Amino acid sequence: MRTVLTLLLCLMATFAWAQKGTVMVTETKSKNRIAFFAENRTFTDYDVLFEIKGTNFRQSAAKPRWIRVPAASRVHLKTIVLLRDKRPIYTKTLKTNDSLSKRALKKEFEVLDIPPPKIRPKKQITIYTSKGCDACDSIVNQLNSQNFIFRSVSLDESPEVKEQLGQFLSRTAQEMDALSSPIISLGGKLYSRITTFDRMMEEMEKD
Repeated sequence: MRTVLTLLLCLMATFAWAQKGTVMVTETKSKNRIAFFAENRTFTDYDVLFEIKGTNFRQSAAKPRWIRVPAASRVHLKTIVLLRDKRPIYTKTLKTNDSLSKRALKKEFEVLDIPPPKIRPKKQITIYTSKGCDACDSIVNQLNSQNFIFRSVSLDESPEVKEQLGQFLSRTAQEMDALSSPIISLGGKLYSRITTFDRMMEEMEKD
């Protein structure tokens, strides 16, 4: 039974990690113009060098310069003017550099509404909760507010998991129905008497 439960906990503690953001070029088209913007969807400042080549449009003859694109922001790079009754044909090149230069052009920028990055805990966290458990709600809320990656499993909605946990912890069905604190898995090790976020983080730091 313990082997089955350990396998179950490992499977349920598997996380999908989001890909990191990137700096990308977006376009805004009007009747006879196309404006190009750099969108920095990371939490790192970058300098970018943008070039556009092609036909059937006009652009500034000035030599391209490195432009500062702050973290989580949108910066205007260039605008081209389209020739009348002509379809523009062009290619774009964007170079990025996180070694910021004092010579980079600093322009006005628009702040993007990007959620802060998720925090990967030292050990994988799975919290088994039940209805009416204030400690469960408190710990889950603090994990969410601090942007930790974790998994929350409702025992009321997972009776098979509830039964297996009860057998593993040598608790009766009545005791499992009356839980006043969550059952927490930290790196695969179960804890049934943690009632606060701070206490959980103390256990997290132990080897």
